[in-house]
Amino acid sequence: MKARVTVMLKTGVLDPQGEAVRHALGSLGFQGVNGVRQGKVIELDLAETDAAKAEAEVKAMCEKLLANTVIESYRVEIL
Repeated sequence: MKARVTVMLKTGVLDPQGEAVRHALGSLGFQGVNGVRQGKVIELDLAETDAAKAEAEVKAMCEKLLANTVIESYRVEIL
């Protein structure tokens, strides 16, 4: 079973990488980009075959390692 985790900075947390990308896009001539938020996508190949158990396990992974829950939010998709 596969899982995809999307991790993003929470709303209100400054995103210097996103701001750098926004600025670079403007410098390259791409006008009209008012904001950029940069995150990460993590794909996991799991041995678990039960979708509910897999989701619970991946959420535990996020809480312990994959996301800094103080400043980041995450979304889990079981594929």
